[in-house]
Amino acid sequence: MQTLTFTFSDLHQHGTAFYDFLALRKRVFVDQLGWDVPHDGTVEMDQYDTPQAHYSVVIREGRMVGGARCMPTTSTWGPHTYMLRDAYQGKLPHIPPRIMPEDIASPGVWECTRLVIDDSLETAADRAGCLRLIVDGLVGIARSRGATQMICLSSLALMRGLRQIGYDVRQMGESYRNEEDGRRYAVLGMPARYAREAQPVAEPARAA
Repeated sequence: MQTLTFTFSDLHQHGTAFYDFLALRKRVFVDQLGWDVPHDGTVEMDQYDTPQAHYSVVIREGRMVGGARCMPTTSTWGPHTYMLRDAYQGKLPHIPPRIMPEDIASPGVWECTRLVIDDSLETAADRAGCLRLIVDGLVGIARSRGATQMICLSSLALMRGLRQIGYDVRQMGESYRNEEDGRRYAVLGMPARYAREAQPVAEPARAA
């Protein structure tokens, strides 16, 4: 498996990786989980896929098998900031404002969203390896831009998975039950450090 990291400025250097990531998001979030999010039947894309977003995706044998998005909590694009802050301000109907314990807008804190892993990775070892590559890619992006902390809205099951592979993840605030997929979610936080202070599993592939 190989990690690719990119933004809008250089996504063209990675072939169809961005489009394939959006297609994987549609298969998981819309087809499997039943989320009411914007899509065209093939790809899912929302208001946070902007030039301020950074992406960490994983390819195996030419197939998109996982990925996620991140951006600084100082981000703004039109009427939107970042997902958790918009939820805190009551702009997102499916996420309760109480999910964020406080308003956060700091260049040292980055938000991660839309983390997804393809069902073609059937073994626990493959899924854990893919998750680590994705998150190490996100950590590398954020650290290189001065971040010290990372936050996300995640299922509690993912929190356990992240801890199992060595990330110092903690729950921030109370959890809630998502009426669309029946899962419990909470805001998670962790230092912008690689798993167990180790080096990344694989160095993210970057454009020259």
